[in-house]
Amino acid sequence: IIMSEFKLTTTSFKDGGMIPKKYTPHAEDHNPQLSWTGAPQGTKSFALINDDPDAPCGLWTHWLVKNIPATTTSIAENSIPGVEVTNSWNIKHYKGPKPPSGTHRYYFKLYACNVEKMKANTLEQFYNEIEKVKIGEPAVVMGKFSH
Repeated sequence: IIMSEFKLTTTSFKDGGMIPKKYTPHAEDHNPQLSWTGAPQGTKSFALINDDPDAPCGLWTHWLVKNIPATTTSIAENSIPGVEVTNSWNIKHYKGPKPPSGTHRYYFKLYACNVEKMKANTLEQFYNEIEKVKIGEPAVVMGKFSH
């Protein structure tokens, strides 16, 4: 198997840098722009997980999107690229960084999937199913936020 150079980038913030306030509930709460290149061969769709491993309760998921068409190579700011699945806030929509204290890391993980449509309708189902349908490792970009 030849692994492609699957890369995720954003013009909204520097990878590893601070996420601007406009992408948080303290302002517009828009999802940031994302784009990618080098999707693995056999990709039938993409799925996106945006989560915070630094939450006091453990992993906190801010955004889940499945069934992003295989022809897609970017997500515009403040847009819905596929079918949203209920997140840790119990809503089906992007909700940006809002750490209770300190600086948290927010990972945007784009998965290439070997199916056109994921079945998952809950957060738990999504995390379980992505392990079965992903092609290789996700393309990742990470930003930080603190009040």
